[in-house]
Amino acid sequence: MFSSNDLERYSRQIILKKVGVLGQKKIQNAKVLVVGCGGLGTPVIDLLCRAGIGEIGMMDHDKVSISNLHRQVMFNSNDVGKHKVNILKKKINKINKKVRVKTYRIKAEDKNLGKILKQYDVIVDGTDNFKAKFLLNKFSIKYRKKLIIGAISKFEGHIFTFDFSLEKSPCLKCFYQGEPSEGVLDCETDGILGPTAVMTGSLQANEILKSILIVGKDLSSHILIIDLLNLKFRKVLFKKRKRCICENI
Repeated sequence: MFSSNDLERYSRQIILKKVGVLGQKKIQNAKVLVVGCGGLGTPVIDLLCRAGIGEIGMMDHDKVSISNLHRQVMFNSNDVGKHKVNILKKKINKINKKVRVKTYRIKAEDKNLGKILKQYDVIVDGTDNFKAKFLLNKFSIKYRKKLIIGAISKFEGHIFTFDFSLEKSPCLKCFYQGEPSEGVLDCETDGILGPTAVMTGSLQANEILKSILIVGKDLSSHILIIDLLNLKFRKVLFKKRKRCICENI
């Protein structure tokens, strides 16, 4: 049951015909794991906790640096030098106390990711390297999870949505067919405009909520490419590749 305070808090989304009270209950019961709490992860976390998500898991071993502040929207100057997940847990509690928060102050690795990932309904990639993205891809396939991947560089963002509970779903390796060389879509070497990170993260949050509510069109078998310099949005189709790790889904 929702309290009168809950109904007021979420009134602007409950009034949507595709949400309603039943949809809000789905959001409240959902468990989402965000891996990487930076330029993509922070807007995702912010929007999900405001939407009333039931549980957010946050995995990141890093501390806030001063170079993070121009795009990682939940941090400020007082947070520099502190662990990201610890800061975010406190800030989520100030935004919405009813959101359950679990923190994992560790790097996503083969030895720890599967045990954590299998506890959640939706997995969100906010990492800045393809090794981690392919690892999330691997374990999301293994445990048949929904996976929302984001990548950013300069003025451009890429978003993928995979639902590995469905048959014939392609995966990240079907698109890249191998790990891109170091430095591809790398903010540290290429640079990044703050709004590019925030918009890409916001679109990831939108995909997450749609997948929980089971509404609208998703990005299944597509990559969404956003070019904020030239204001172009493109959806590119790709197919499941033979002899890929996802072939038996």
